[in-house]
Amino acid sequence: MRREPIRSIVFTLLILIASSPAFAQKSKKKSVRKRTGIAQFQEAVDAALTDPTAQKVFIGVLIVDAETKQPIYELNADRYFTPASNTKLFTTTLAMSLLGPDYRFRTTIETHGTIDSAGRLRGDLVLVGRGDPDFSNRRIPYDAANPIDGDSDKPLGEMVDELIAKGLKEVDGDVVGDDSYFPYEPYPDGWAIGDLPEDYGAAVSAICFDDNGLDIKVTPGDQVGARAWASIEPWPGYAVYDFDLTTGTADSAPDFHTLIEASGKYLIRGSVPVGHATIDLGAAMPDPANYTAHVLKQMLMARGVRVTGEARAQHGQLPPPDDTSTQPQSAPTVSTATPLVVLAEHDSPPLIEIVRVLNKVSQNLHAEILLRTVAKEKTGIGSLSAGLQIEQKFLTSIGIPVGDVLVDDGSGLSRENLVTPRAVVALLEYVEQQPWGSAFLSTLPVAGLDGTLQHRMIDTPAQGRIQAKTGSVARTQAMSGFATTVNGEHLIFSMFDNHNGGPGRVAEKVLDAIAVAMVQDLGAPAKPVKKKHASTKHK
Repeated sequence: MRREPIRSIVFTLLILIASSPAFAQKSKKKSVRKRTGIAQFQEAVDAALTDPTAQKVFIGVLIVDAETKQPIYELNADRYFTPASNTKLFTTTLAMSLLGPDYRFRTTIETHGTIDSAGRLRGDLVLVGRGDPDFSNRRIPYDAANPIDGDSDKPLGEMVDELIAKGLKEVDGDVVGDDSYFPYEPYPDGWAIGDLPEDYGAAVSAICFDDNGLDIKVTPGDQVGARAWASIEPWPGYAVYDFDLTTGTADSAPDFHTLIEASGKYLIRGSVPVGHATIDLGAAMPDPANYTAHVLKQMLMARGVRVTGEARAQHGQLPPPDDTSTQPQSAPTVSTATPLVVLAEHDSPPLIEIVRVLNKVSQNLHAEILLRTVAKEKTGIGSLSAGLQIEQKFLTSIGIPVGDVLVDDGSGLSRENLVTPRAVVALLEYVEQQPWGSAFLSTLPVAGLDGTLQHRMIDTPAQGRIQAKTGSVARTQAMSGFATTVNGEHLIFSMFDNHNGGPGRVAEKVLDAIAVAMVQDLGAPAKPVKKKHASTKHK
């Protein structure tokens, strides 16, 4: 009497199990034909890891067929890795998805004052930044050989010319750099203190003037041991850097180090060989809004405009903790009794062109700005935390599990970021399906040809066949993107090399060897062999 119900229950369970997604996926995997070249590829991976230094690293790899989305090869694909600049893939995808490829940034010069008939402005002149990452006269489309179209301060100069064309002759007030569009939080958690004076660690600001970097020119003295000279352009009076520079022997190499002094100023120490040409050093602006205000004041005065006030910055404040409804507050620079007047404006290139520059050269500041811009547009609060919260919700919405992406910034400069190779591949699968997917793919560096992959995998089967975002911080290398094999198959991949004790080039060689083998060895699925049936003759 009890056997029939039991049989019925078992039968029902079998039907449920067979119809479950997990069972269906497993069955589907079994039905997929095994690709050729897996053994050769594995041998190449093993060979790449035979170096004594490479044997100590932590490697993660996931390669999938772009058409079927079936995994072809995986190694530690669900483990955490420090992504370095592969973090930018998440940031740029977020921006393209929520802002759109045609989004543009707007920079204005405004006042609440009035200009009288004599050309005198009674009130402050305010440069309002809204996060334009390319306020630096870049060539669009991006040209790696000639990235800047003349002087990098040309956009700001054109705005000043617009003011003068409107009759401005005197500013009876201050010149203000207002970056309160974002709250003032210039450095994300997890950035190393040694990054901050470097141009790649420039302070995050809604004013991004010439990538918030400085051009420091170092010239040797007349003889060995003499003091070497340094100047900062375009504002020589910038008093944030001190210099301890000497002139070395003619056969010595230029050598520079930047330290942070107890006063908070930066000290650049080093030497330059006697007789050497002037050397350009990249350095960061600690307060871009303040610096840009001074440059703006200089430009006005150089064109004959009298300025009675000071150049200064206006920063925004973070909203109270857990307050998601209040926009960042900043003290007003002037009385708002009179209407706001926009005197000059500048629009950025479309977002897709900004993403192209960002991905090709791995521009940290631009990535941080995009993350905050998404937050500002969607919540009214352009803070880092608001951006990260939106990003996490977005990733969940496209199927990337919570916990597979743990990031603290938009650029990957933070050493606290963690992602899995599977999460990166899932992100790239999403990108490929978007209307702007092909345009996004074109922004990635191409192996052996351009961007951060220009000098890698040259004269190998991978040259021109890999488009990928690279990543590099101390002890870490990363590379994720798209590949086309020598047989024409399309792949999506993510590779990480963490805890590398050797020079960065050693870690690059490991990933490059794996990438070359991927393109060369991973062929199409083996075709099933058709059995020949003996014919039967009918008599």
